[in-house]
Amino acid sequence: MNHTKRHILYPGKAARAAAAAILLCTGMPLLQAMADEYWDRKSSLFEILPIRGEDIVMLGNSITDGGEFSELFGIHNIKNRGISSDVITGVEKRLGQVTAGHPAKIFLLIGINDVSHGHSVATLAERYARLVKKIREQSPDTRLYIQSVMPIDNDYRRYKGLFGKEKTIRDFNVRIKEIAAGNGAEYIDLWPTLAGADGKLKKEYTNDGLHLNGAGYRAWTRAIEKYIRE
Repeated sequence: MNHTKRHILYPGKAARAAAAAILLCTGMPLLQAMADEYWDRKSSLFEILPIRGEDIVMLGNSITDGGEFSELFGIHNIKNRGISSDVITGVEKRLGQVTAGHPAKIFLLIGINDVSHGHSVATLAERYARLVKKIREQSPDTRLYIQSVMPIDNDYRRYKGLFGKEKTIRDFNVRIKEIAAGNGAEYIDLWPTLAGADGKLKKEYTNDGLHLNGAGYRAWTRAIEKYIRE
């Protein structure tokens, strides 16, 4: 509880992202409303910020939202289009903000919040496939990189919606890999980098079992750097 208060007292981007994800997974109505408001604010901002043909777009939820990718990679044309608490259908709703600019590359990381909502793997895969199909239709020349849903660590007991969902995440990633292959996208498995021998998100990379700290972002960006620069 004190950890949550610290986020509230210091509401930077990463703090807002973590707080919004807490709201989503705990199902608290007022906090969910705050998460929705945050989504609306960020989406309205992205509406007026253009994506161009040379851009590399990081697209996803709070894990993406919290990353300073242009600094991590030292590349000015990387655009962060992550929104905390977002789900597959949320990304689909705002997809045109990205695809209208026909960026050079899109790195997609989405689905953990959908898992927390209790959807079946079949439903998750159906929604994910529809999103990927729309990316392909709306920006066919964009190189699409589909990243696996990251491992989690429920030892922290922070996100009730994710308790016992480890197998769902693994099974969903199998389907995501199939969707990538069926749509000519590059699948990036982040588990060898982020998961320990126990299959959980490494403790040195997180302070809540879901979101990444600085070391986690460094590990993630190193894992995808060759795709960023190729």
